Amino acid sequence: MKYRYKTVGTCSQQIDFELNDNVISNVVFYGGCNGNLKGIGKLVEGMTAEEAIKRLSGITCGPKQTSCPDQLAVALQKVLDKQKEGK
Repeated sequence: MKYRYKTVGTCSQQIDFELNDNVISNVVFYGGCNGNLKGIGKLVEGMTAEEAIKRLSGITCGPKQTSCPDQLAVALQKVLDKQKEGK
């Protein structure tokens, strides 16, 4: 299923991604550090949402309390939380 998340507190404004059977694919960040964010997208490709959340949660960017990788973790956690509510 395709998801769109509007980021908070980062240079990127939005993240689009797919999550099928809790496996991540097609991650695209809009705005931010283009090369680094393409790299993050490729690194999490095929990873479970739980593993990506574990690895990316809490990463900060400079003095900010969050980062683009952290915002991806937030987005994934929101999807998992919604899935749990639906069960």
